[in-house]
Amino acid sequence: MTGREKIEAAFSPAGARKAPAVICYERLCVRDHWDQLTDCPWWYQFSGDLEHQLAWRRDTIVRMPQDWLRLWAGPSRGQQDRTVIEERHEGVFRVDRRTGEEKRLTRPLVGGWNADGGSHHIAPPRLPESIEEVDASIPAAGRFDAERFVAEGQGDWARALVDEFGGEKFPLAHVLSPLWRCYTVWGFEGMMVTVADRPDLVRRACERNLATAIYNVHEAAAMGAEGIWIEECLTDMVSPAAFEDLNVPPLRRLIEEIHSLGMKSIYYYCGAPAAKWKHILSLGMDALSLEESKKGFRIDIEDIVERVGRQCTVLGNLNAVDVLQNASEEQLRVEIARQIAAGRRNGGRFIMSLGSPVTPATPVGRIALYCDLVRELGG
Repeated sequence: MTGREKIEAAFSPAGARKAPAVICYERLCVRDHWDQLTDCPWWYQFSGDLEHQLAWRRDTIVRMPQDWLRLWAGPSRGQQDRTVIEERHEGVFRVDRRTGEEKRLTRPLVGGWNADGGSHHIAPPRLPESIEEVDASIPAAGRFDAERFVAEGQGDWARALVDEFGGEKFPLAHVLSPLWRCYTVWGFEGMMVTVADRPDLVRRACERNLATAIYNVHEAAAMGAEGIWIEECLTDMVSPAAFEDLNVPPLRRLIEEIHSLGMKSIYYYCGAPAAKWKHILSLGMDALSLEESKKGFRIDIEDIVERVGRQCTVLGNLNAVDVLQNASEEQLRVEIARQIAAGRRNGGRFIMSLGSPVTPATPVGRIALYCDLVRELGG
């Protein structure tokens, strides 16, 4: 079976006979292991040239042999054509041929926040305090125009990868949950205070964030994605009542939209589910992914499978530090076998995965070993 066939089977009611192998947050892994994953210059990831983009992505796909294929949109052909990367003695610059404007590029910091070449979000000095200010801080998503998206070439990189690798690997794109995206509006402290004191503002922000997420889902469908990874962070720190009120309704709507386009939904909840298990299992997602035990809480794969009770597919949560990075090969083998055995108790509706991103200190060879062991032990 191909990796794609394994994942499709894992989503089916009958489950998969052979366990697929994936990692989460591939983009962070690429950032932190660039020189191990490809021989291409680091700035290829910022280039508008299709062949540059395909070159480094082909390398990472071969050297990191997981069973799904991460997709994301690129710039329009017009932007690609008018932008060039120049290597100079004093650095690497992105140059706009039309205006002559230059921007010096900086190699992404290993283990840092700048996965996309920029800095991590910092909340503005003045936080939105009214519905009007919320609306001004979250641009309206608008209606997705698939014909325009294709004609302008924003999906060219993704479609080329799907054409080349989509028969073997399951194409996947990412979106953020509506409540988690509020962090980009208020920052951490502001988000927590506003959830508690002004839920009306957060509710409005979630409505607008939902529209953005739905736009992204349609964008993913146009690129050829078959699944959507829904990222959820920080919301383990809000009360179950606030989570139910502010996040559950838009999440259900988002998952319905994913299903309407014929795609599968994977909900990744970062943190301890604790008192939110009921709300999480009510969302209607096709698959659930959780962190490993850490930060003072415990999330065991066997407990996850028991709680899910075959309602959906379960992703593994192998410990990215204690096991993938630091354990012996035999310990890695034992833990993979334990997780796969738990997945079989979910009727084979199981995808072997990590609970967190691959760490910068983990050699790429360990990722390949992990994938090989899953294939050996997973049937």
